[in-house]
Amino acid sequence: MIPVAEALARVLDLIRPVDTETVPLRQASGRMLRTAARATRAQPPFAASSMDGYAVAEPPRPGQSLQVVGEAAAGHAFDGRVAPGEAVRIFTGAPVPEGAIAVVLQEDVTRTGDRITLGEGVRDETNIRPAGGDFGAGFTLDPTRLLRTVDLALLAAMNVAEVTVSRRPSVALIATGDELIVPGEVPRPDQIVASNIYALAAMIEAAGGVARILPIARDNQDALRAVLDLAKGADLVVTIGGASVGDHDLVAQVAGTMGLERSFYKIAMRPGKPLMAGRIFGVPMLGLPGNPVSAIVCGHLFVLPALRALTGDPAPEPKLSEGRLAVDVGQNGPRAHYMRASLDGGGITPFPEQDSSLLTVLARADVLLLRPPHDGPQSAGSVAQYLAL
Repeated sequence: MIPVAEALARVLDLIRPVDTETVPLRQASGRMLRTAARATRAQPPFAASSMDGYAVAEPPRPGQSLQVVGEAAAGHAFDGRVAPGEAVRIFTGAPVPEGAIAVVLQEDVTRTGDRITLGEGVRDETNIRPAGGDFGAGFTLDPTRLLRTVDLALLAAMNVAEVTVSRRPSVALIATGDELIVPGEVPRPDQIVASNIYALAAMIEAAGGVARILPIARDNQDALRAVLDLAKGADLVVTIGGASVGDHDLVAQVAGTMGLERSFYKIAMRPGKPLMAGRIFGVPMLGLPGNPVSAIVCGHLFVLPALRALTGDPAPEPKLSEGRLAVDVGQNGPRAHYMRASLDGGGITPFPEQDSSLLTVLARADVLLLRPPHDGPQSAGSVAQYLAL
């Protein structure tokens, strides 16, 4: 068995980023930017009023009387120059007229006809946003950046209509086993419903991939070979179950006859020890354990990082956080243990039931509490690492 960190490094060594495509902004959310985007103009592109009020050409002073000579609104600039003794009615976001040095707030002004008088509360503030105050023309959004919703607003303000991003990686998912049926079918007494594949598909799609759920591969070589053939063309192949060493665990055998170059088998972690990785059909392949919790935990620790690496993410590893234990925990064994746990204001509380078949426990969990190999007993209040779910 190899350590988790080594296993993850080997998985990531198998990855080559997918190619790119150019998409409109409406399709860019959650995608990895692969080519720099540059602003074609400054933001704001002109000096703009930050308040509703009056643009003036000299320092405002209480009691001053000024002639209103025009108006400026957003999208409708004042076509002229404001001179001393004059004012231009202006609204938030409007271009500041030529000659103006400040905007007096409308609540500090009394207007009668076309004249205004500045009140005693007038302040020495410009209330003007300078041209380029947010960013200048040529401002660059660098590549290998995961585009969030706020990034789309920034790109739009940069007047960028399309961006070059990673193509959405395609992941082929193959559940294996004679005991499996799909939800909605009527099982025999010795069958169960395939469940983990739906969690994995949802995880992949939430992370920007395209999940292809292939037919269940039955426990014979011809059936498994036929389903593996259907996975050709995917950017990542993931099998669930059949990766152990039992008589009916055929994934390694059959994949080997189809060109699998295996990188490793078995890792020092629980749940998820019987994990396999390699390359098949020129793309990475992960063989996950069949137990529901084991498969989903391995999905967080290995499938999602592999998917992020496929998009070109320079730091695809799982992001661990630190918190404090809410309860005492005992000695850990020789394998890293990713315990299902809850996280609240009191700290991290691992559930007493940690069997890898218990989906109800995983469904209640907020986090996976990491217990390093051979970690000694830890008391409540101790700092521990966790992975948010």
